[in-house]
Amino acid sequence: MKKKLVLLLVLALILPLAVFAGGQKEGAKASAGSMIRIGLTLPGLQFPFFVTMKKDFDLEASKLGVDVIYVDAQNDSSKQVNAVEGFISQKVNGILISPMTVDSIVPAIEEAVKAGIPVATVDRKANTDKVLVHVGADNVEGGRAAARYVVKMLNGSGNIIELEGTPGASPAIDRKKGFDEVIAQNPGMKILVSQTAQFDRAKGHDVMENLMQAYANYDAVFGANDEMIIGAIEAMSAAGVDLSKKVTVGYDATPDALAYIKQGKLGATVDQFPGKQAAQALGYLVDYIKNKAMPPKPVIYIQPETITKDNM
Repeated sequence: MKKKLVLLLVLALILPLAVFAGGQKEGAKASAGSMIRIGLTLPGLQFPFFVTMKKDFDLEASKLGVDVIYVDAQNDSSKQVNAVEGFISQKVNGILISPMTVDSIVPAIEEAVKAGIPVATVDRKANTDKVLVHVGADNVEGGRAAARYVVKMLNGSGNIIELEGTPGASPAIDRKKGFDEVIAQNPGMKILVSQTAQFDRAKGHDVMENLMQAYANYDAVFGANDEMIIGAIEAMSAAGVDLSKKVTVGYDATPDALAYIKQGKLGATVDQFPGKQAAQALGYLVDYIKNKAMPPKPVIYIQPETITKDNM
């Protein structure tokens, strides 16, 4: 009788454990076959460039059967860091980031990678070698392209006002580097002043309004994104400046910039193909998650192109 009682007690202990173990295996199978979840955070949808990127990213995610969890950083580094920490706690399969600045997001990226979550960057870089891949435009070359346009339109002689992007953001750094490099190679060209307008249209307007008063003898304006150059053009128009006598060039080829070119208000913009950037970065990330396939290179650049009324 005692033996039977002991046997029953042992079975009572073992059976729930066996059922639990079986349930765990089934859960693992279900998880393995479930949809891939990607955490995405961009600097902000107040920037038309990132609206375009987000739209193309969603289209590519739909094609690949990927679930996207999106958090808008609202142009705030701390919110972007919080977004990545949230992705980690949600145990997403991968993270795609366009960092606010090169340094602000680095600890969060490295924390994610340490947790076993691959991270890719798009458009903007981060100062860490822990990312799986960076896909972006060659912003240094894009800056050079903008400068070559200005040099050509001014026949190698003239004064320039330069509007820089967000301090610390890799596109701002790289576009300025490329632009200044080409201008420095042309002795007849001079940058009168270079000042940030934070990649923002309203700030572009206000900064240009002030700079026109201090530097009246300018011949050209370069805005390191279209929002700033459009703001600058609005300030010039309000001041009665004849836009046909000024050389203007922006960067991003946003719909508003293209409309300004058609209307003759803007001379040129540099297209860096945000949709192509988003699609490639997501493709590499998903391929790694599914197949452990490494991208062909750690940094992949898409060649930018200068857009004018002649080649639109």
